[in-house]
Amino acid sequence: MKKSLFIALLFCCMTMHAQNKIDAISNIEQTASWIIVYNQNGKRAYTKGKGSVGEVVGWSSTFWVSKNGSWYYLWSVDGKKYKSMTANNIGTVISVTGDTFTAKKGRWIYTYDKNGRKIQSRSVNW
Repeated sequence: MKKSLFIALLFCCMTMHAQNKIDAISNIEQTASWIIVYNQNGKRAYTKGKGSVGEVVGWSSTFWVSKNGSWYYLWSVDGKKYKSMTANNIGTVISVTGDTFTAKKGRWIYTYDKNGRKIQSRSVNW
């Protein structure tokens, strides 16, 4: 009896933990005070205060980018900030997709991987 009760309790705990797990970002909403991140099932995964995050400038299923003052922050799928970059160095983030993001600085377009490493650059022809 004790063994079956323990197994049932363990199963319930694992199920509850699995519901909060996030493997991919499906959407991010911004309110006046909060950033709300939704998981691959469309369920709210976590919420962050806008004061520490700033404005979300873009996201993909694997990471997201925010700007607070003159700093850009890269966030993991589970909401951990893992990279800070100054806007003075990278310019303005114009796109986030897949495992890359793109920034424009002056007459140059730079592509970065999701870890913040520059992987490509080209001049602007317009």
